[in-house]
Order: sequence, then structure tokens, then C-alpha cells
Amino acid sequence: MNKPQSFFHLHLISDATGETLLAAGRAASAQYKDARAIEHIYPLIRTEKQLSKVFEDIEQEPGIILYTIVDQSLAGIIDEHCATMGLPCVSVLEPVLAVFQSYLGTPAGRRVGAQHVLDADYFRRIDALNFTMEHDDGQLPIDMDDADIVLIGISRTSKTPTSIYLANRGIKTANIPIVLGVPVPESLVNAKKPLIVGLIATAERISHVRQNRVLGNTSGYEGNHYIDRSAITEELAYARKICTRYNWPMIDVSRRSIEETAAAIVALRNKTR
Repeated sequence: MNKPQSFFHLHLISDATGETLLAAGRAASAQYKDARAIEHIYPLIRTEKQLSKVFEDIEQEPGIILYTIVDQSLAGIIDEHCATMGLPCVSVLEPVLAVFQSYLGTPAGRRVGAQHVLDADYFRRIDALNFTMEHDDGQLPIDMDDADIVLIGISRTSKTPTSIYLANRGIKTANIPIVLGVPVPESLVNAKKPLIVGLIATAERISHVRQNRVLGNTSGYEGNHYIDRSAITEELAYARKICTRYNWPMIDVSRRSIEETAAAIVALRNKTR
């Protein structure tokens, strides 16, 4: 008999695009078939102010922290915060750098994002990441026509991690939450350029993910209503109604990884070009 799948928060902090952390985090998570990671990706973190905002999010949804931060003072701040909060954290590159230093007999130069070639593709991806972070969770809705893709869906349908995954591939992606009874922004309805995709899932899957969030949250959520499956079913019906009204395609993410969801979105985009 299979164990019910549990969820945990995985926070990935990077001073570059975060691709190294994504690969490492997913490789480790894949070893635990009964636990699924809810990924929170924080790319381009290079100042204490940015790091403070990251830890505000982590306090709301505590979990495992992995990071690739070259600046040793920022890395020290991460270690101190995690120790204070009692959360596990790992500097993913440090053990590898230690081996290189031991063998080569010289310390690493510690260049931020040194693995990325500074070509047109690199700057396209950085531009996409900046756009995506600025347009997360319904921010700056007036700019929807500047996006390549807009993801919509109710809370906990993997909009943000999917958006960042697409941005890492140079695709400007915005995401907008669907709230029961609240119409989507007119700027989205009138947008001509972007592919708009609705993300949906089963009520059971969303309830499990939301329950994990409520357990790690200190305030701001009415837990019982937030995880109630009948209420979630009503939210999903409203989301489907919106997508059907505007002829926006939908993707069920219940059994899809972030990579699979992104691949399906890219396939849709290629068909509509």
C-alpha cells in the first residue's frame, strides 16, 4: 500500500539564475518518492535588502534552504538566519569548490554567475527573469502585453515556480491569481501578444499543498476554508469558466512536474505562433 504523498518547502537562493540549484534540489528530492518539494526560487539575490525579503517569505513557509551565493558576507547571513530559525541550509557549491581548491592548490576566484557566457542569450534570460519577478502574483497587470506567456490559476497551482522555470529559458512570463468572484484584469482580457494558459489541478492535490502552507504559516489565512475541498472545487470551477469564456487553454498540473508543465506550455506556444 502506497503512503500518502507529503509536501515540504524547498527554498533555493541564488546570486545568478538558479539553474544549478534547481538541478541539485530536484536530484535530491527525486530520491524521496513519498515527499514532494514545493519549490521557492529566488534568483539574482545580491544584496542584504533582497535577502531580507527572501527570509520574510521563508518565515511564512519554512523548509529546507539551498543556496549558491558567492559573496561570503551574504552566505554568512544566510547561515545565521537559518541557525536562528532552526532550519537546515546547505551551500551547494562549497563542498565542490573545496575539492577544486585542494586539488588545484589555489582558491576559487568567486565570480558571480561565472558559469554563464555573457552573450545575447544570457542577457535575454536575465531580462526575462527580471520581468517575471516584477510580474509575479498579479503585480503590474497593465504590462500584460509585454509578456510572452501569462499563467493564471487559483492559489497553489504552481504558477510562480513554472513562471521562473520558463524565465530561465528566456521567456518573459507573468502570472495572475484567480480569486473566486473576482474578474481577471481587463489588461489581460485585451492582451494580444502573450499566450495565456490556465493552470488547474485536482481539489485533493491543491488541498494537500495548501494544508502544508497553513501549517507553516503564522497568520493571514483562514485555514479551514483555505483547505476545504468543496471550496477548492468551487474555485476550480470558476477558473475553468474564465478560461472557457476567453478560449484560453488549460493544463492540469496534478501529476506533472514543473519541467513537464513548462514543456507543455512551450509546446502550446509553438503551435500558436
